[in-house]
Amino acid sequence: MVFHYPNGTPFNNNEASKKKKQEKKKTVDFAKRGMDFEDEINQSNSYYLTRGAAVIHKKPTPVQIVKVDYPRRSAAVIKEAYFRQASTTDYNGVYKGHYLDFEAKETKNKTSFPFKNFHEHQIVHMKQCMAQQGICFVLLWFSSLNRCFFLSGERLIHYWSEQPSGKKSLHLNTLETEGIEITLGLAPRVPYLKAVDQYIQSIQNNE
Repeated sequence: MVFHYPNGTPFNNNEASKKKKQEKKKTVDFAKRGMDFEDEINQSNSYYLTRGAAVIHKKPTPVQIVKVDYPRRSAAVIKEAYFRQASTTDYNGVYKGHYLDFEAKETKNKTSFPFKNFHEHQIVHMKQCMAQQGICFVLLWFSSLNRCFFLSGERLIHYWSEQPSGKKSLHLNTLETEGIEITLGLAPRVPYLKAVDQYIQSIQNNE
């Protein structure tokens, strides 16, 4: 099966899958369960959903199928497809009447979070959501340090805009002072809604 990016460049699914598996093996897991950051967020979202706390889902990647083979009546094999558009952010949903839209990223770096992990279209998407009073943020996982931070979309965009002046990353001490550190738990494993509550409270206090 062949996928293509929006610009027509072929996407090698086999190589991507192999690379992803290799990256997962190298990732420092949570409680030695062999799960990556995204898996833990997905499970946390399931926990929130089943308890009626929030409805948050991972966004599906829009794909347009252009070639399908039917080796037999009961089976269909996708041979070629295109990504319809560049993805925006990883997750969105509703929490206490607020629209949430966020991205989850991880790095092995111990001192900073490189801006190369973000894409301009994701920043643009966050700006558009925030213009409609949505709450946007990023969850940043330092796999080598076992530390997780919540950073608001406003602060991310502020530092992103400073790249032309030479900044190429978010320093850890910046996240420690301007972000919200999330202490990992058991259920949910990544209790990021506590950070969202703290962020909402800070906004209300400044009004």
